[in-house]
Amino acid sequence: MSLTELIFEEDSFGVFLLVTVFLGGGAAFLAGRAIAATWRPWWQVAVYGLILGATVRFFHFSLFGGTLLSAHYYLIDTAVCLALGLLGFRAARTAQMVTQYRWINEPVTRLRWRRRAP
Repeated sequence: MSLTELIFEEDSFGVFLLVTVFLGGGAAFLAGRAIAATWRPWWQVAVYGLILGATVRFFHFSLFGGTLLSAHYYLIDTAVCLALGLLGFRAARTAQMVTQYRWINEPVTRLRWRRRAP
């Protein structure tokens, strides 16, 4: 079993990029931003990531003839969705904390903030 067979099951890496990364990951990124925008906790991103992982697996099955009930590929799809969802959550939360509480917080990077020095 090669590394490519470990990550995706279709014959094309482009299908994996299109369905899992761009469609599923993009939806997860936007869901993470929406969860952060409504001040909900980070663990809700994980719940939505599990649902999006199943949705991505269904897209692989219905559009490209992939395996629907495969725990291995479901975990791969879910991991991509979780990673991009948490990235979107953290980016939005950092922007919130720096924008709405600018008198006490300052940006460090696009994903981190810190308290201002007194």
